[in-house]
Amino acid sequence: MNKKEEIIYATLELAAEYGLKSLSMSQIAEKVGIKKPSLYNHFESKEILIKEMYQFIREKSKEGIPLGNLDYSNYLEKFNAKEILTQSVLSYKKMVTDEKMYNFYKVIYSERTINSDAAEILVEETKKMITATKNLFYVLQKNNKINIDNIDVAAMSFAMTIHSLIDYELDCKKTNEKFDEKMIQNYIEWFCSQYSEEE
Repeated sequence: MNKKEEIIYATLELAAEYGLKSLSMSQIAEKVGIKKPSLYNHFESKEILIKEMYQFIREKSKEGIPLGNLDYSNYLEKFNAKEILTQSVLSYKKMVTDEKMYNFYKVIYSERTINSDAAEILVEETKKMITATKNLFYVLQKNNKINIDNIDVAAMSFAMTIHSLIDYELDCKKTNEKFDEKMIQNYIEWFCSQYSEEE
């Protein structure tokens, strides 16, 4: 682990304990065991550190995920729309529930109403999720796996619904509430029954 990674993980640990807003560069430097000026050699500001932490943890959590940066051409020949969407959703869920990514999101979610940096990260993540879904839907449509009049709206609706269901599942687990494990798959199946050319 290099020094930048050490700083990022130390920041995540401190943020989980104190929150982002009250976290100082001095605390981070002390946690890592370096002088504060040395910390600025790696990150110019706390805001830049937080943004880079998000990018780094997101990329780390994507490692080993089947559909991370996949070329869909071969995948499309073997699987139908329901199987592709199911795998895509499972990959996204695996990424956001990765331990470090999940811990980061817990901090971000708790501060998004009072911290513009936290809100900005959530906006960026939502945009990425919607864009990835649109791109997938355009590929599926081009390969006659789905038939949708307005792909942009359908992709936004699908992405936001999946995102909300994952949040709901995580909230249920945190509060020991019962969660219907079939809920997400039922939604994917319903979606495919409406728009898949193969159903």
